[in-house]
Amino acid sequence: MSARRTELTRAAARLFAEKGYHGTSIGDLAEAMGVQKGSLYAHIESKADLLWEVAREGATAFHAALDAVPEEGPVVGRIRAALRAHLRVVAEQLDVATVFVREWRYLEGERRDEFVAERRRYEERFRALFREGRELGELRTDLDDATAALLALSAANWAYTWLRPGTDTDELADRFTTLLLDGMRGYASR
Repeated sequence: MSARRTELTRAAARLFAEKGYHGTSIGDLAEAMGVQKGSLYAHIESKADLLWEVAREGATAFHAALDAVPEEGPVVGRIRAALRAHLRVVAEQLDVATVFVREWRYLEGERRDEFVAERRRYEERFRALFREGRELGELRTDLDDATAALLALSAANWAYTWLRPGTDTDELADRFTTLLLDGMRGYASR
């Protein structure tokens, strides 16, 4: 991808995050780039191309972050690492994460289908951690893996709305993990 196309994609991510996909016009994108509207079409066929690129970039970033989570060791530690990785992507790529969480729904056709498949694959990777924790006895034996993953991801995904620059996302993820998993481990006898 050319440097100019990369710059345009970055501008689109920022504007889509700020104004929404439908609230962002080609004129807004041109103004952000300091060019005439017609000049943008040398780099894209449509605004939808930019939405696709940003959404796909978000999916790639979240999967890459989860790829870095160790495959061995206590599951609770791996869930903590997965939440840390997820929140780090939100903090470091806030505009892209916002599009990944909120604006992707405006994708159409095959692009939408492909994105939804990647999003589901990502969610399944989280579910697998909770399932493994339940099966190994690190989490409650009656844990609903799908609901646990949905709760964890829902909490982490909404961080794009309130996360402030400079927030220690590792500490935040650790607090999320403690709150989520204490209820999933069950009760200890005294």
